[in-house]
Amino acid sequence: MAKQSRVVAELGRPETPEETALRKAQASRNRRARQTVNNLIYALLATLGIVLVVVLLVPRAQAPERGDVDYRQVAIEASASLSEPVVVPDVPTGWSSNAAELRTQTADQVTEWYIGFLTPSNEYIGFSEGIEANATWLLQKVEGARESGTQEIAGLTWSIFDNRSREDAGLAEYALATTVGGTAYVLYGSADDDEFRTLAEGVAAEIPTEGNDD
Repeated sequence: MAKQSRVVAELGRPETPEETALRKAQASRNRRARQTVNNLIYALLATLGIVLVVVLLVPRAQAPERGDVDYRQVAIEASASLSEPVVVPDVPTGWSSNAAELRTQTADQVTEWYIGFLTPSNEYIGFSEGIEANATWLLQKVEGARESGTQEIAGLTWSIFDNRSREDAGLAEYALATTVGGTAYVLYGSADDDEFRTLAEGVAAEIPTEGNDD
């Protein structure tokens, strides 16, 4: 007995061979379309997974954690290995240091005295003293920023490097720099102008002036 064609509800009659072929072709296209969409979703999820792994693994510039480093004691040890004492700024109550070290193996051959400060507003300011510093060293400290002006603080002229509008400013969102007798003094970080001025005043008070080594 010949197989009867099924009755299609919307047609109210058995479908013709041509209609059967068209229906199957459309079903096949729909199935392929669903597979394509599923594949795109799987590919997107895999890509997002890779991006997440990269974000987690790649180091990012972050403000240092708060600490309690005795930078004055470290400064005594650092000065003992140099021909001159390093600058040790006084800071008000509420400030702390999370790092202090003498860096002698820098890529640009500049001996650097570094202190990391955390301000009362929990912002970061790094202080670097570059002995016989060069332009390359300074450029690296301010994240390649150009001087945007100058400011007189505690009797010294400080160059201003304002990176606050840049997304790639790293830890040097703002910086102040001055040079005395071939030694460069640079402040850089994320604090506000008043906190930068406070530290700049502390640094300036300790910088030996020409003809005065006290």
